[in-house]
Amino acid sequence: MTAPLRIDIAVCTFRRAALSETLASLSKLIVPAGVRLGVIVADNDVQPSARPRVEAAVPLLPTDIVYVHCPAGNISIARNACLDHTDADFIAFVDDDETVDALWLDRLLAMALKSRADVVLGPVRALYGPQTPDWMRSGDFHATRPVWVNGEIRTGYTCNVLMRLAAPCIAGRRFDLALGRSGGEDTEFFTAVHAAGGRIAFAEDAWVEEPVPAARARFSWLARRRLRMGQTHGRLLAARHEGAARLNAAALAAAKCAACLGGAPAFALSPVRRNRFLLRGLLHAGAVGGLFGTRAIEPYGKLEALP
Repeated sequence: MTAPLRIDIAVCTFRRAALSETLASLSKLIVPAGVRLGVIVADNDVQPSARPRVEAAVPLLPTDIVYVHCPAGNISIARNACLDHTDADFIAFVDDDETVDALWLDRLLAMALKSRADVVLGPVRALYGPQTPDWMRSGDFHATRPVWVNGEIRTGYTCNVLMRLAAPCIAGRRFDLALGRSGGEDTEFFTAVHAAGGRIAFAEDAWVEEPVPAARARFSWLARRRLRMGQTHGRLLAARHEGAARLNAAALAAAKCAACLGGAPAFALSPVRRNRFLLRGLLHAGAVGGLFGTRAIEPYGKLEALP
C-alpha cells in the first residue's frame, strides 16, 4: 500500500482572537484523497495566550494539532518553529486572521502535483467593512496575489502558500530573524528559494479570505506597509550590489519615486489612481532607504496586538 502524503498546516499567531475562526475554517476542509493532515499553531506571545483557543479547537479538527509556544514578538521565530516541528511532505502557511475555503488545500496540492513546483501560492481575498473608504474598496488595495516578472514568479508570501519540504531549495532553509519584527521575512525567504532554482506556481482558485479591520482601512496603514515593503526590497538589492552598482540601483529607485509622487497630482479627481501612484512612490522611497541601511519599520507584535 502507498503511504499517505503528509501535509501540515501552520498558523503563526500573536494575541489574535480571530485565530478561533481560522481554526474553525480548517475543520471544514475537504481533505484531499490520500492525504494525512496535521495542524501546527505557533504562539509568538510572551505568555502562552493562544493555548486556550487551540485547546478549544481540538474537538473540531479531524486531525492532530500541535501547539508550540515560541516567544516573543518576532514572526520569524514562529515560522521557524513550524518548520522545526514538521516532518511532513508539504507544509502550508495561513495567517491567524484568515479563513480558508473548503477546497483551499485540495487546489494548492493539485497545482503542486501538476506543475511540480516547489512552492504554490494562492490568492487572498480582502473582506472590507462598512467603514472602508470607497476608493480603497474599489481599488482592492488589501488583496494579495503574486507578481510576475518576465513570465515567472520570483518571490512569495506566507499568508497562503504550500511548500514542498524535501525540495533542495527549501530543505533546511529558515526565515531570517533580523526581519522578524519589520516583516519582509517571507519576501526574503522566497526570493532565496527562487535564486536557488526553486519554481513558484500560482493556484488561482485556492482562496483564503481576510477581513480588513478599521485600523487597516486607512491610507496611513497602507503607506507604512508599502514603505516597509520597499525597505525589504532595498535590503535584498543591497545584498547583491556593491559600490557603483548599489548607487545605480538607488538612483533608479529615486527616479521612480519622483515620477510616481510627481505624477499623483495629475489624478487628483481619481482617488484610486492617485493613491496607487502615491503608494508606489513610497515603495520606491523605502527601496532607497533599504539600499542604504535605514532602520526598518517594526510593526510585528506592536501595532496590531490586542490588549
